[in-house]
Amino acid sequence: MAHNVLNRYLFEDLSVRGELVQLSDAYQRIISSKDYPAPLKTLLGELLVSTTLLTATLKFEGSITMQLQGDGPVSLAVINGDNDQKIRGVARWEGELEDDATIHDMMGKGYLVITIEPKKGERYQGIVALEGDSLAEILEGYFANSEQLKTRLWIRTGEYQGKPQAAGMLIQVMPDGTGSPDDFEHLEKLTDTIKNDELFALEANELLYRLYNQEKVRLFEPQSVVFHCGCSREKSGAAIVTLEREEVNDILAEVGSISLHCDYCGTDYSFDQAQVAVLFDQASSDGNTLH
Repeated sequence: MAHNVLNRYLFEDLSVRGELVQLSDAYQRIISSKDYPAPLKTLLGELLVSTTLLTATLKFEGSITMQLQGDGPVSLAVINGDNDQKIRGVARWEGELEDDATIHDMMGKGYLVITIEPKKGERYQGIVALEGDSLAEILEGYFANSEQLKTRLWIRTGEYQGKPQAAGMLIQVMPDGTGSPDDFEHLEKLTDTIKNDELFALEANELLYRLYNQEKVRLFEPQSVVFHCGCSREKSGAAIVTLEREEVNDILAEVGSISLHCDYCGTDYSFDQAQVAVLFDQASSDGNTLH
């Protein structure tokens, strides 16, 4: 079974590129950090697939963050990934969500923010209206308007062998301008035949052969996709010493310790009075300005 892998491929005679991402463990790790309602698990899976596909288009070291914001029951859903395909994500919601809730039911009046952040160079941010019945349609509109590149996405979430799965495909006209609209439409029709079980379970070679066996397809080396949060006890301690010392002392006097919770992975970091004192002493000796 294919899982947690991104494949890039190229139609050599048609000036069209493609991507295939298949996620199991990474998706399961993200949706297990909180007791997410079913439609929000689906939305996070779609965001996860989309971010991974977009991150694969990066020509530099950096990251992409896709963030849905709205005034509906779901106020925030965000996935972050980098060029090494290290991904993480989280969502915030209030109240009950119907099992068949759509992206518009969940987000209400909202928008999608796409942030591209190179390690070297200027940060870019685009704000995309939620125009379309699905996240795939919304992103296709983004590519058409911002990139001027004909793009189609297929995003699927569900279960395979009793476990949550998320997967997707992207095809895009090459930016050199040599791609034919007829060729692209032909590939769209072929890709439309993909079934969920095929997308969740088949290895890239077999899947692409089933879809495009009459085309000349070059498949590149796969890239692993892994969940990576990045939180640590050290970072949590550094956050504590940015607070007013008096405020910290008040919390310690009331509850005896300070706890920080990571929304991305669900880890809790707890510091007692003695540990907090060490943090402030270390920060002071390092020359940091303390309150």
